[in-house]
Order: sequence, then structure tokens, then C-alpha cells
Amino acid sequence: MPGSIEPLDLIGVQVPYHFRCPISLELMCDPVTVSTGQTYDRTSIESWVATGNTTCPVTRASLSDFTLIPNHTLRRLIQNWCVANQAFGIERIPTPKQPAEPTMVRSLLNQASSVSNPFQSRLSALRRLKGLARDSDKNRSVISSHNACEVLISIVFSDTGSGLSELNQEALALLVMFQLTESECSSIASDSKKVIYLTQLLFHSLIEVRVNSASLIEIVLAGTRSSDLRAQISNVDEIFEGVTDILRNLNSYPRALKISIRALFALCLVKQTRHKAVQAGAAETLIDRLADLDKCAAERALATIELLCRIPSGCSAFAAHALTVPLLVKIILKISDRATEYAAGALMSLCSESEQSQRDAVSAGVLTQLLLLVQSDCTDRAKRKAQMLLKLLRDSWPEDSIGNSDDFACSEVVPF
Repeated sequence: MPGSIEPLDLIGVQVPYHFRCPISLELMCDPVTVSTGQTYDRTSIESWVATGNTTCPVTRASLSDFTLIPNHTLRRLIQNWCVANQAFGIERIPTPKQPAEPTMVRSLLNQASSVSNPFQSRLSALRRLKGLARDSDKNRSVISSHNACEVLISIVFSDTGSGLSELNQEALALLVMFQLTESECSSIASDSKKVIYLTQLLFHSLIEVRVNSASLIEIVLAGTRSSDLRAQISNVDEIFEGVTDILRNLNSYPRALKISIRALFALCLVKQTRHKAVQAGAAETLIDRLADLDKCAAERALATIELLCRIPSGCSAFAAHALTVPLLVKIILKISDRATEYAAGALMSLCSESEQSQRDAVSAGVLTQLLLLVQSDCTDRAKRKAQMLLKLLRDSWPEDSIGNSDDFACSEVVPF
């Protein structure tokens, strides 16, 4: 699909004037007409209005309302023009999906929430809402503005004693597409039955249910300010086992990896229950899965490793895994500045507790990595951790490696 007019002009294609958006001057992909009768590309006019403008960009007349009416005739003409110019490498613009109308969203939510409606009618409404939510951020914003989360929470936790119905499943899958308010998070976190129910779903036979449950647990933990409520969640029996099992056994599902890492990190932020993560095998699983993660997930995994290394049982579990120290040394400069901080912090904790970890780190080439780190453009916090680690490892250095280590002294530990 063509991006702008300039490349088209360069290849000798003259774009008809009325196919161009008056705001962006680009070929329109989703032409819509405003109340003044002027047509613009949807993305451009939405951005114009979102910045506080209340007038028509062309006529300067006030917009009596902000309804955008799709100009199907013009869009078909543009599509035909694209097809006619395919020889120049121009691709046909796709037919855009229409945004969710507030009245339709309101109707679907009412249909889904009414217990007097037939089961299939409620289920169909939830599936239509899920389809709309998947289409665009704007649709999710429209759905969320109609108190959808409150309705969905009610459905997710209805009739929990009789098992998970398709209605509960669809509501859960839709709910995790939104950010909950603090009050909504607290309403779940403060109800132990709801938290226990979500924990049980971590072991459900359907992968999507397990992953969505872990996602909702992470959303609630992240949105709850009360440290007591977060501690109550992380103290629920088998919650660490459930999240860790997803990370351990569903590594072929990218979404499962991403969400289980987020959930495990959120749980491990509660200091008093970190030992439960270690007991659930989180340390070994994190090391085994670290190489499979993308940048963001790897950062969170390393942050979780550093958190678990702050407790004795965590240090022991990581030290017992043969790949922990070599892997941390290998990736310390390879992912991001943030990941570098976490990897250095974890190595600092491990080497402070174990002489064997010190020897393993030196054997893996940590000295070269740390010297490169302190001379790099990474963060000051990462450099301080590297300096402290160099000082700690002084007795383990090969005699011919570095002559004088005094340049790497450091007196401050920067908290995570």
C-alpha cells in the first residue's frame, strides 16, 4: 500500500487530487466525510480532532458534530485506481473495518449482561465484542467507555461453583484486553474466592484459559496499590506453581511466555512470598526459558531473577543451575541497558554468596564483559554494579588479567 505522495510522484504516477487527504496530502485509505461535507482520511481527521480542533480543516467552519461517515463511493474509486496502476507497484488499499458504534456496543453489553437472555444470545454478544476489541485500539476505547470491565468482571465470576462455562471463558478473554481501574482491581484482589478461582484456572485444560487467567492476575497485581492486597494474592496456594508451569510447559506459545513472565514478575515484587516462587521451581524455569524470550520479556525475566537472587533460597537455586552464571555473563551486554543492570545485579548477589559462582563467572569471561561495561555508554547504575562486581571478584582474577583494580572501587549499592 502506498505510504505517501512523494514516492508515487517519483515513479511517474499522478495521484488524482480528490484521492488525496487535504490534511496529510497522502492517498486516502479510509475516506470519511464530516458534517461540513468535506472528506478526509479517517486517521488524519481523528488526529485533528484529538488535538482539540473543532473546525473543518478546509472550510474552517465549526463542526456541528464529530460523526465520521464512511465515503464508500470514493473508497471504491481509490481501490479501482490502485488496481489500474498495479504495474507501477501500487497495491490495492484494503477495505477498512468499520469502527464500533457506541449504540451497538451499548446494546451488545446489555445483551451479554442480562441473565434473562438465552445463553447463546449472551455468548454471541461477547464474541462480537471480542471481535470488535481485536480490530483496533479505538474500538477498545469505545467499549471500555461503556463500563464494559464492570460487566465482564461480573460475568467472569458468575456461577463459579459449577465450573467454567463458555460464557465465563469469553468474558475472561475479553476482559484481559483492557486495563482495569484501581477500584476494579481492588474488588478482585480483596475477594479471596475470586483470586482462588483465578488460581484454579491456571491449571485448566484449555491453554487460552490458563494464559488469560495469568494475564488477569498480572493486571490486578499491577493495578492494586495496597501492598497488603498484593501480598494476599501472592500468598494464595499454588499461584506460583500455576504461573511457573505455564512458563515451563507452554514455551511454544509466544503469548503464554510473555504473560507468564509478566505475572511471575508481578508476584515476585512482593518480597515476603518470593520463597514460594523458588519452591515452585521458578529459578530453574527462568534460566531454561531466558534464551526463548524477546527483548521486553527478557528484561522482565532478568528483573525477576535479580529479585529472587535477593533471598538466600533464590541464590542457592540459581547457583545450583549450571547455566545460570555463564548465561548471565553472556547476555550482560546484549539486550538493553535495563537488562544489563538486572544481569549485573543478579551476578553481584550470586558472587557475594558463593565462591563457586565467582569462579564460574571468571571462567565465563565476566572480567572482559565488566571492563567493557564500565567503559560503555550504559547507565550509571549499571556501571556502579559492574565496578562493585569487579572489586568483589578481585581475588578470583587471573594474575595476568588486570594489574590494578583500585580504579574500580565502589561504595554504594543501588537498589532495584
